[in-house]
Amino acid sequence: MARSAVVVEHIWKKFRRGERHDSLRDLVPSLVRRALRPQPATLQREEFWALRDLSFTVNPGEALGVIGPNGAGKSTLLKILSRILRPTVGRCVLGGRVGSLIEVAAAFHPDLTGRENVFLQGAIMGMRRAEIARKFDDIVDFSGVSEFIDTPVKRYSSGMNARLGFSIAAHLDPDVLLVDEVLSVGDAGFQQQCVERMRQLIARGIPVVFVSHNLPAVLQLCTRVMVVDHGTVLFDGEPSAGVAEYRRVPWARTTHAASHDARGIMIGRVQLLDDRQTDAAVFAASSRLTVRIGYEARLPVRGHFAVDIYSADGVYCAGINSRMDRRDFGVLSGRGVVDLAFPRLSLLPGCYVISVGILDAQGLGPLDVQHRAYPFSVASDERDLGVVHLERAWRHESYASVSAGAPAAGGLE
Repeated sequence: MARSAVVVEHIWKKFRRGERHDSLRDLVPSLVRRALRPQPATLQREEFWALRDLSFTVNPGEALGVIGPNGAGKSTLLKILSRILRPTVGRCVLGGRVGSLIEVAAAFHPDLTGRENVFLQGAIMGMRRAEIARKFDDIVDFSGVSEFIDTPVKRYSSGMNARLGFSIAAHLDPDVLLVDEVLSVGDAGFQQQCVERMRQLIARGIPVVFVSHNLPAVLQLCTRVMVVDHGTVLFDGEPSAGVAEYRRVPWARTTHAASHDARGIMIGRVQLLDDRQTDAAVFAASSRLTVRIGYEARLPVRGHFAVDIYSADGVYCAGINSRMDRRDFGVLSGRGVVDLAFPRLSLLPGCYVISVGILDAQGLGPLDVQHRAYPFSVASDERDLGVVHLERAWRHESYASVSAGAPAAGGLE
């Protein structure tokens, strides 16, 4: 297979808000305006830039993680890379076959069976029927939908669609793989299968572009991270530094921005601190971890603080809040910080992510929440199974030596 790369040079993409032409009277002036438009890189009324001057290269064997808030332009970029959309200005070059999974079941024909869609997608990618048939069993086995492979895909669940779609994209020998949030559906086992399969492709020198809000998966898989906001690149570099940049920018907590004034309090800076009270991304299993939550209360408010910990595959490891621990911080006003300290971190080695929140006085409704926004890793020599390391001690006594003529404990005469 030829070693391919993804090259994007000064990509701009514009869209028009609410453009509709219900009559010839509306259509003709619109076409005239477009024909007389002076420069393609200028905006007319009701237009906006979804992407602004993006340039980057993904070399063979690289996995580029693209992260950013909703509406940042990530999916538009993938649609341009997969040739669904054309850029307004600039160009992109992808060598060879492109395997893409940019929307669950977006490319499936709903009335065709899973089997028929496998052959259809293979043909779209330029595969010969004999080649698809040779890989068909591997595709179906990986997807786990063999029982329903002859059922129309319109009867599949979103998880089944994702499993089959990813399996097709990853098994038909792509030269470039484009993936958009496939790890947001499916069970933990399937998510791990996806990660392992993408690692195999990267090891074979295949460039991967991976768009996701799953920060632990990005850290686990990607060799580079690009942070995008409002169609522009804010950061392009080492993954942990990219995730840190994602956490610093103001839109990391925009999901509740509209309610801050009404609810009176918002989460500020959140830090994960080690034994030396310095920011850290990797912790030893026996070390101290402090979650420091900054807040800003614009109005006096009584609230509780909550921290949830999840493993990289989505397992809910722990949920702690100050109300359950019978800690009352009183009326909060102005700025401050709250520390939650774990004197001895008992998690097993792996990748984890933390959610933080401020709850109302009853500990029920959220005043502000940052969901799965703070990833970290645990390093240890422990080799237990599960998610936690339990302190324990082994003890053994032997009763092999018994007096002559006496039966052993539990023996038969």
